Order: sequence, then structure tokens, then C-alpha cells
Amino acid sequence: MSNQKKVDSKEAFNLEYTVSPVASSVNPIIYNQELCIGCNRCAQVCQCDILFPSKEKGRHPIVMYPGECYYCGACVMVCPNPGAITLKHPLMNRAKFVPVK
Repeated sequence: MSNQKKVDSKEAFNLEYTVSPVASSVNPIIYNQELCIGCNRCAQVCQCDILFPSKEKGRHPIVMYPGECYYCGACVMVCPNPGAITLKHPLMNRAKFVPVK
């Protein structure tokens, strides 16, 4: 017999997790403090689960794992305030191609 406790589905949603930001050389998501209303829509739509809602009401979500960002832009598209979120792609993704003559 296993000593594992069976977790009820209601109980699973009431769990609290503690996370701490992971240091990274990239900063993919930049919030404009003046435009962000803290609605957390970006955290809800994030496919990578790198955004965690802030405990302070009206504050932007916390970017916990910036190196895991796919740069899909879902957070920018769902934001109700244009300009509140900016994606900053890595330098190697910002290449411009010059037509050959």
C-alpha cells in the first residue's frame, strides 16, 4: 500500500505556492507602470507560465522565469491598455535582412 495522500480536486486549487524570481540576462517583458492597471490578464494568458499575479492590487504581474519566455506576444495582445506591456526580443532575433542585388 502506498502512503501517498489522495488530493481532492477542490483542495488542489486552494494550495498556495511560494516562488522567487530567477536571475536571467534577458528581460523579455517590460511593463509601463503608468499604463498598467494590474488586471493580470497577461498572467492568465501566458503560455509559458512565467508571469505570476502580484500580491499588491493594481500592480503588474511578476516575471518569475524570464529566460523561459517564447516571445509569442499573447500578453501584449490581451492587454486592454496599449503600450502597458512591451516585448523586448533578444538581439539575435532582431536581425534585419538586406536584399541581395
